[in-house]
Amino acid sequence: MLPVPDEELTLATAVHRRLREDILAGRLPPGSKLKLRDLTGCYGAGASPMREALSKLAAEGLAERLEHRGFRVSQAQPAQLAGLIRSRVLAEGAALHDAIQHGDAAWEEAVLLAEHRLNRLARSLHPARFLANPEWEACHQQFHQALLSACQAPALLAFCERLREEAGRYRALSNTRAYPDRDVAVEHAEIAQATIRREAGRACALLAQHYERTGRIVGTEMQAVRGNEPAHADGTAPRGP
Repeated sequence: MLPVPDEELTLATAVHRRLREDILAGRLPPGSKLKLRDLTGCYGAGASPMREALSKLAAEGLAERLEHRGFRVSQAQPAQLAGLIRSRVLAEGAALHDAIQHGDAAWEEAVLLAEHRLNRLARSLHPARFLANPEWEACHQQFHQALLSACQAPALLAFCERLREEAGRYRALSNTRAYPDRDVAVEHAEIAQATIRREAGRACALLAQHYERTGRIVGTEMQAVRGNEPAHADGTAPRGP
């Protein structure tokens, strides 16, 4: 096999990053076909770096290779979501426990500041219906990262971050289920307070409940969508407008 030129590897890396972001953000829905001809035009890359990027996504579990038919975005299954939530609970619980053991005053201040910034923002940009606020989403990510930031196990933190990204893909599938019936501001405040009080058991339990509640909401939405939208003849889910 001939070696792949460096410029193609660089382009494949850039395209992989963009495709990955679009999948995790829900812009490329689960089950949607990843047609090489369409992708090369949309992402400005040739067939060779695009295939390299798609192969890497398949290795990561974000894409599926269809025999003789290219690729598609991996399906999102309720059972996979349940396993993901359980993994987050276990991994982030361990990371938070370690952070509480090793965190200093600066870490405490960072947690409180992140929670304060998040609490000041509206989760929805529309008062009557849910319209995601990108600034809230960014601060939400920063809050959860701040909680774990004093953990002394870099590999564990990297694993938690990978799980967080994958969970974001599932969250993007739900629309209004979590709003406005759920007071996430109270949940975040309780987690933050238990954390800075060094109440490791309570903080980890609250974090677990936070993720499990999200899992139930998103899982319910996924089941509703799967029940209301028939699959195409090739087994892929219908795409949104």
